[in-house]
Amino acid sequence: MDKTEELLNRAYECIEKNKDKVNRDYYRLKYHIMPPVGLLNDPNGFIEMNGEYHLFYQFHPFDTKHGLKFWGHVKSRDLVNWEELPIALAPSMWYETHGCYSGSAVNNNGTLTLIYTGNVKDSEGNRETYQCLALSEDGINFIKYEGNPVIHNQPLGYTRHFRDPKVWRNGQDWYMVIGAQSEKLEGRALIFKSRDLTEWSFIGEAAGSNIDSTGYLGYMWECPDIFNLNGKDVLITCPQGIEPVGDLYNNIYQAGYFVGKLDYKTGRLKHGDFIELDRGFEFYAPQTTLDSKGRRLLVAWMGLPEEEDHPTVENGWIHALTIPRVLELRDNKIYQSPVEEMKLLRKNHVAYSDILIDNDEIELEKVEGDVLELIAEFELFDSLEFGIMLRCSEDGNEKTIISYDASEGKLKLDRNKSGKGYGGIRRCTLRDARKIKFNIFMDTSSLEIFINDGEEVFTSRIYPDKDSKGIKFFSKNGKVRLIRLDKWELRY
Repeated sequence: MDKTEELLNRAYECIEKNKDKVNRDYYRLKYHIMPPVGLLNDPNGFIEMNGEYHLFYQFHPFDTKHGLKFWGHVKSRDLVNWEELPIALAPSMWYETHGCYSGSAVNNNGTLTLIYTGNVKDSEGNRETYQCLALSEDGINFIKYEGNPVIHNQPLGYTRHFRDPKVWRNGQDWYMVIGAQSEKLEGRALIFKSRDLTEWSFIGEAAGSNIDSTGYLGYMWECPDIFNLNGKDVLITCPQGIEPVGDLYNNIYQAGYFVGKLDYKTGRLKHGDFIELDRGFEFYAPQTTLDSKGRRLLVAWMGLPEEEDHPTVENGWIHALTIPRVLELRDNKIYQSPVEEMKLLRKNHVAYSDILIDNDEIELEKVEGDVLELIAEFELFDSLEFGIMLRCSEDGNEKTIISYDASEGKLKLDRNKSGKGYGGIRRCTLRDARKIKFNIFMDTSSLEIFINDGEEVFTSRIYPDKDSKGIKFFSKNGKVRLIRLDKWELRY
């Protein structure tokens, strides 16, 4: 038995042994991608080929803590109904002994090709990183390239924190952006170029902490992604080591973007300010792809590194991916919207309109639940605070609140009474708060809240009691009008 077969057998045995325990957990999500057991983190290899969307993810089957990483694999024709496929990559070669780390996928003349980081550590924890290829003709079975690794460690001037390649084609050439750390311990996004995916040349630094007028933005940049949106180049990256500034950068690590223009000769991105992608508690390592409909789609990890104390751990699994989102660029700001295909899940529609709420909390008949979509549009009169209480218990001790505080001019997500797990509050400002539209996707242990058609998004895990299913609409110290309310249960 070779090393690959041995590792895969161990992984499948672990899945089979624990599947009943995992699937009995109430907090298992109904329409999100999750690991069958163990730990899921970064989405990888997001691509559409031959009418099917492929999505891979970092997967540690043997524990809910970070460890030996495989690549899990799912596919879908509609971005909603996902089929679990065999594990795509197992860390069986000398250049990946401590994990097949994150990467991307391309269609190379009909061959589905994965580009990923092989991670190696010695007995003292010193790291080496290798960029590698794996190829598939059928979209299921992958063969590692005999010439791996195609990039041996990092260029001069950088540490061995050098990982997460995202590859795309521009003209006749392939380009790679990869996360790195300079020897000054500053985060970087580096650009490489290749004609054939196997021979790569280093072009330069796209952007980085303390480069030009960027200022200090952390000691390491993970999971970079570069793409063109509405004629402009966007760099998404995940800086580690930024201190909180007011309402900004309040998670342990951040995920955000720059908008600008990439010089393909020098590799430098001339860009504006760094903007966070998501205002919630759990959002990291986003990856995008361009589909056949011309949409720039994004999926992210609904979790964070070093966050391992979730209630699901006792049942042998942890973390999930977000629903797919469509990105648009308006006035140099990214707007995120749920993909249109999410409407395929809707059933049992309930609608209300034109309800005045005057310093009160109200409940509406048939508006409750734990797996649903909700659209609520408010018009502000003189209320000091208004919004929605979700996953409310009958005694009022449990609730998750999304609200607008007019005295501060800020949106607020409060999960201090959300049940088990982490608490906290996240805030952000809105460009215009005279009317606020909430589009909420609720699953058994998650919330994704799109504000004003994606101007802002709050993504978070919550762990209320299974009987906490109440929904309340409220206004404090004044009036607000609930112009429109639509609620659907979601199929699963």
